Amino acid sequence: MFTIIAATNRLGSNTLKVAKEYQRLFKENQVDAQLFSLEEMVSLHRDDSFIQLENKYLLPTEKYIFIMPEYNGSFPGIFKLMMDNSDITKTFYFKKVMLVGVANGRAGNLRGIDIMTNMCHYMKMNVFYNKLPISNVSNELKEDRFHTEQTIKTITAQIQGFINY
Repeated sequence: MFTIIAATNRLGSNTLKVAKEYQRLFKENQVDAQLFSLEEMVSLHRDDSFIQLENKYLLPTEKYIFIMPEYNGSFPGIFKLMMDNSDITKTFYFKKVMLVGVANGRAGNLRGIDIMTNMCHYMKMNVFYNKLPISNVSNELKEDRFHTEQTIKTITAQIQGFINY
C-alpha cells in the first residue's frame, strides 16, 4: 500500500493540493495511493483517535510519500508529533519513503527534505534518491492542478521511479 501524507494541519494549504495532485498522478500510473491529511489529526496525544488513524493509514503502508511544506526552514511540528506518537518500529522501520518539499520560496523546502532524510534514516526507513523540492508552488498550481509541462514531467518521472523502487 502507498500512502501520501500531506504533512500539515493548516486548512486550505497548498500542501494538500500538491498531495491530491500526486494522488492523481499515481492513479494515472495505475497505483492507488491513499491520502492522509494531517487535518484529520484531532488529537495531539496517542489516544484512541490517533490509534485509529495509525491503524488506517500508517501500519498497512509499505511505501510513503511525504509532502512537506516549509515551516521556519524545516517542516511542521504536527508532522513530527505524528511520528513521535506513532509506534515507529511497526509504522516506519524498513519501509520506503519518497520526499517532496513544498514552498513559495526558491528552495522548495530543501532544508526540510534534508532534515527529514536524516530522521528517516534514524527510523530505519529507505529513502528514495529522487527528492523533489517544489519551489514557487503557488505559481505551479492553477485551479489546484499543476499546469507547467516541465513540472508534470519531473513529478511523473519521480513517481515512476518510486513505483519501481
